[in-house]
Parts: sequence; structure tokens; C-alpha cells
Amino acid sequence: MSQAYDAVIIGGGHNGLACAFYLARAGLSVRILERRDVVGGAAVTEEFHPGFRNSVASYTVSLLQPKVIADMGLIARGYRVIERPISNFLPQEDGGFLKLGGGLARTQAEFRKFSAADAEALPAYYAMLDAVADVLRDMALRTPPNAGGGYGALIDAAMQGRRFAKLGLAQQRDMLDLFTKSARDFLDGWFESEAVKAAFGFDAVVGNYVSPDTPGSAYVLLHHVFGEVNGKKGAWGHSVGGMGRITQLMAEACREVGVEISLERAVARVLVDGDKVAGVRLESGEEIAARRVIGNVGPVLLYNRLMDASDLPADFARRMKGFKAGSGTFRMNVALSDLPRFTALPEPGEHHRSGIILAPTLDYMDRAFSDARAHGWSKRPIVEMLIPSTVDDSLAPLGRHVASLFCQQFAPVLPDGRSWDDPAEEQGAIDAIFETIEHFAPGFRTTVLGHSALSPLGLERKFGLAGGDIMHGHMSLDQLWAARPVLGNGNYRGPVRGLYMCGAGTHPGGGVTGAPGHNCAREVLRDGNSGRWPKPL
Repeated sequence: MSQAYDAVIIGGGHNGLACAFYLARAGLSVRILERRDVVGGAAVTEEFHPGFRNSVASYTVSLLQPKVIADMGLIARGYRVIERPISNFLPQEDGGFLKLGGGLARTQAEFRKFSAADAEALPAYYAMLDAVADVLRDMALRTPPNAGGGYGALIDAAMQGRRFAKLGLAQQRDMLDLFTKSARDFLDGWFESEAVKAAFGFDAVVGNYVSPDTPGSAYVLLHHVFGEVNGKKGAWGHSVGGMGRITQLMAEACREVGVEISLERAVARVLVDGDKVAGVRLESGEEIAARRVIGNVGPVLLYNRLMDASDLPADFARRMKGFKAGSGTFRMNVALSDLPRFTALPEPGEHHRSGIILAPTLDYMDRAFSDARAHGWSKRPIVEMLIPSTVDDSLAPLGRHVASLFCQQFAPVLPDGRSWDDPAEEQGAIDAIFETIEHFAPGFRTTVLGHSALSPLGLERKFGLAGGDIMHGHMSLDQLWAARPVLGNGNYRGPVRGLYMCGAGTHPGGGVTGAPGHNCAREVLRDGNSGRWPKPL
């Protein structure tokens, strides 16, 4: 092997880019090894039909950390996000609709169409979410205390616990509810209208292969509200040029500080020498020496596929075999000749620039999950549609449009020995998605010029997302904070000296945040050349 790099990062997704930037800026020699021919991981923009481009997997912006944006100089490089005029638009089965967002007074007016009591409850609900979300925002760039880390870990836990302790009793109860209750149970305590509960409950099943009745599903609802866009808390928006524009700008910042980015370099094995990492072996057979190996891939891929079980502590290896991954996501991009005309609102308007949620009730969402468990996919799936070409004309020819379809629930592994490799299975899922849209927007199929589709297996093969899990692992209580990916290794350090993790399988979890990359780099630099492990500082 050649002279060792200070750090080799497996995977060129946004967290790997963030981690590499901070390490190289501090003077380390860093090389990113990316399996695909483009940097960005799941945050990429590609042409999927002649003349039509879109964000292939990750598709909307809110959670990217302002500190990462500032440190990498992304705004000066051309980073631009256009906010949604309203958050979401939910057509109802009876031809009505609910709009969420655009200011408190406006949302209250929408709620009054369904329930005066819900409109009155909304300010208190928002205040509750803001208080709890502020705690999460504060925790996002902090390293969780490491269980088994001795006195230092106890101090870390006490320091971070102070933030929770400062909450009032009612807020502590809200926090407990959000971490333990189902989305339905939680929302039933606040609202009475099924449409209103669906508007909030949708966030609980985004990238989450569960029912809104599943205990703990309320947390994912919270996870999606602690971001911000252009300084506005909880806002969502569209990255001009698609999500790939963000990662291209991040790669530009990395190269300026000396990061070496190697494309089409698939890692086959993490090399371990005794009790420490030695580097990696590529699928080509080439070996690259490194003092530190940093996995920007999910825990399932890193520990179950890129490492020998004999190189891992037995208990750790056993627990990684049980790590839960698989988000039930089917991702599509569609080229359109015209905007969809919804029965509820047929003419073009602000709803076309929002998140369009085709899941009118929590019961609808529960049936979607039950269908997927029984049959492999939902007969009437949950569909979120975004049409970014309404605000970004670089994505489609003049007068044409692209739609992102983020769809739930689709079993990561089909029952009865069936496989997503069977074209008939994938086509059946596509038909179910299109029929669902057609139900709310008659004539939609006639506007489809072309499409691309990624089943859970397709997401795994294209982006290395085990089980198609966009979060790199379930966002359940047993896989959060200090227990992400497993208790005792929640501080971005792996169970082998010199091995680190910087992907969404670590705190604070999924979404395009940059936080795991930022936090992992800090821990690497704290350890310095000694490669101390596992004692935290």
C-alpha cells in the first residue's frame, strides 16, 4: 500500500463531504472514495428523461445545518433555496382540501373549515412543537454522551440533560409523548378533525415503514420540523438546480481545502490490522492505506458487508445484525406535459408549489401500511408530490414540468418469495401510484411523458441504502441519540481504533443535515494523531 492518508471516507454523500471539509481545513490529508460516477450520494440531480432533470432521491431542503452552510461558504458559491408559499396541500376524498402554512392566521382559517376547536388549538400546538424542536436544534451539533465512557461520559450526559431539565413540566410531558406515543395517539390529544390530523401526521410516516398507530412514530413527526430555510424555523424549500447543486457546491469547497475526491472507486473491505484500521481495499483490488477510515454509509452496509465479523467485538457484531433498516419508500421522477389538475383545485396556483400530500386521513395511512405488510405494497399508497419546475425553469423544457413522487408504503422485501427484480412487481407498484394520483387529479396519466422509478431494492443498489432506507436506519427510540447506531458507539467512533462513522446512521439521523459529518469531524480532530478510542474527551 502507498503512504497512508490521514483519513479515507467511504462514500461521497453530503455528510462525507462535510466531514472531509472540516478535516482538510484542519490540515489532514483526506480522500473520499465514491462508488458512483458522481459525487453527492442520494442528493444528486440527474437527467431522467430527455430534457428533464430532477433531484433523483433527496428532493427538498430544510434540515441542512446553517453552520455547515456558513462554514463551507455555500451561499457565496451559489446556494439558493426558494421557500414554499405554503407548506402542504391535502386534497380530501369529498373534493375539499386543506392548506397548511403561510402564517398562523391563514392556517387557522383553513382549519376552521374543518373544526373551530382545532383552529383555536393551533397556536398552543405550534408553541409546543417550537419548544421541543428548539431542544433538538440545540442537540443536533452535539456529540451524544457515550455509554460506558466513564466519568467523562457522565459529565457529558449531565451537561446535555440540563437542556431537558430547563423545560417546564408540561414541555417535559410533551417531550415524553413525542418520543413514546404513536402519531395518532399524540395528535388525538390536540385535534379532532381527521384532515387536520393527517396534515401533521404525514410527517410521522415519511421514510418510516410504520403505521401512524405504531408506538414511537410521533418522534419522526418532530424530526421533520426542527429545520429551517433562509432563517425561518420549520420552513421547507427547493434548492435551485436540485439537490445535486448543493453537493456540487460542497465538493467545490472540499477541493479548495485539498480534499481528494475519487469517483468510481467502490470499497469492498475495510482493512483491520490487530486492534486498529489499516485502510480499505477497493473492488478493483487496490488497497489504500489510511490512519482513519470514516464510513459515510449506513451501519448495515459498513458492518455487515464491508467488514469481517471477526474484526468486530462479538456483541457489537450480533447487535448490528439486528439493526433495523428499511423505510418502505418508492421514489419516482415524472416528466409532465402539463400541471396536474386536482379535483379540489384544478387551476394552477400556489398549491402546485407546495408539498402535495395524497393521504387524506390517518386511517388512509394505516391501511397503506397494512397493505404493504400483507401484499408488498399499498393498493392506495401515500404519495407526496412536489413540482420543482414551477419555481426552477432549469429542470424542464419551457411549458413542461417535472414532479418528484415520494411514495410510502412499499415493503423493502416482498412477501411470498417475490422480488423487486421482477419487472411486473415494479410496474404494479407504479400503476398503484399513478392510479392514486389519478383519483385526486383526473387526467394525470395523459400528461406523463416519461418517468424513472426506484423501488426499495433500486434505492439500495443505486445509492447503497440498505432496504431502501433513506434514513440509514429506523428512527425509533432504540436507535436514536446515544444509541445510534448502538449504545456504546453513539459518539461517531466505531468499535475498532481509527474507525469512525459520519452518515445518517449516527446522531441526529436522516435528512440532508450535514450534522453527522460536522460532528464526526470534530471527534476525529479531538482524538488527534493518537487515535484515542473509545474514551470520550
